[in-house]
Amino acid sequence: MQVRIYNTKQIVAEKFSVFFKETASNGKTFNVALSGGSTPKIVFDYLADIFSEEIDWSNIHFYWGDERCVAPTDDESNYKMTVEHLLSKITIPQENIHRILGESDPKNEAIRYSDVLEKNLPSENNIPKFDLVILGMGDDGHTASVFPHEIHLWDSKENCEVAIHPESGQRRVSITGKIINNAEVVAFLVTGASKAEKVREIVKEVDNYKDYPATLVKPTAGKLIWFLDADAAKDIS
Repeated sequence: MQVRIYNTKQIVAEKFSVFFKETASNGKTFNVALSGGSTPKIVFDYLADIFSEEIDWSNIHFYWGDERCVAPTDDESNYKMTVEHLLSKITIPQENIHRILGESDPKNEAIRYSDVLEKNLPSENNIPKFDLVILGMGDDGHTASVFPHEIHLWDSKENCEVAIHPESGQRRVSITGKIINNAEVVAFLVTGASKAEKVREIVKEVDNYKDYPATLVKPTAGKLIWFLDADAAKDIS
């Protein structure tokens, strides 16, 4: 595990964007699972503004680690956010964009998207393998859409599961632990003081850390990098 701490959320986004450009620019197909959230939004803006011409987007295939079960035009859609902040501003083949169909029946979509991953991604350990999975973490220690009350979904034998938000009851389609931990690189983007307590517990493996899905992110063959701002890291730095 690497922990990289920067002063502000904006610097986290900029440093991660540079990391993304360097990691994705090997001239080969690069498969990445995206996250929603406020920090990825800044990342997408920065990638579009600074690196739109410097990255060969034709080599990059975008997937999503999770999606809310809403229409792609809904303000809650992770896909919509990515379109507005990145995809509409770069030149990328439409066939490189593999969205979770949030408007479809959740159970059927989890099966369909699992098949998409099986067909399109290279396989390692008989599991689809991403080059990069980008994750956020909630104040409750959830990641992707695996929440503490459904932590068992992490160990599902399926590639994708239907998760339920503990408060709103909203359904979400999420990739599972076996996909996340099979990735070459997993990067957490975590910012804000409200995350500091869980960051401390998970990074230091203390207190209730075993209750949080984010603790279970341990790539078997690859790298795990936490990109934190000073607020999120205040209890470990």
